[in-house]
Amino acid sequence: MTPEMVFEVSRQSVYTTLLVAAPVLGIALVVGLVISIFQSVTQIQEQTLVFVPKIIAVFVGLLLFGPWMLQHLLDFTQNILGNLSHFTG
Repeated sequence: MTPEMVFEVSRQSVYTTLLVAAPVLGIALVVGLVISIFQSVTQIQEQTLVFVPKIIAVFVGLLLFGPWMLQHLLDFTQNILGNLSHFTG
């Protein structure tokens, strides 16, 4: 295995990780920001007000984006396993 191959596999791994995690992290970020603005406006400082809606939004995001995320992970895994002979040779 050459250093270029290691770099390419590492690059693909990081890219796939960021691509798969982005929708759920984005949803959590937006929901957290909206709730923080709501808390600032109403001056309600309840911690469960942030946690419960954010966890529900993340679960909904996983339901919506789950098949897409799984397909990207399967494509990445098939690519790695399909090229395994190039890595060991």
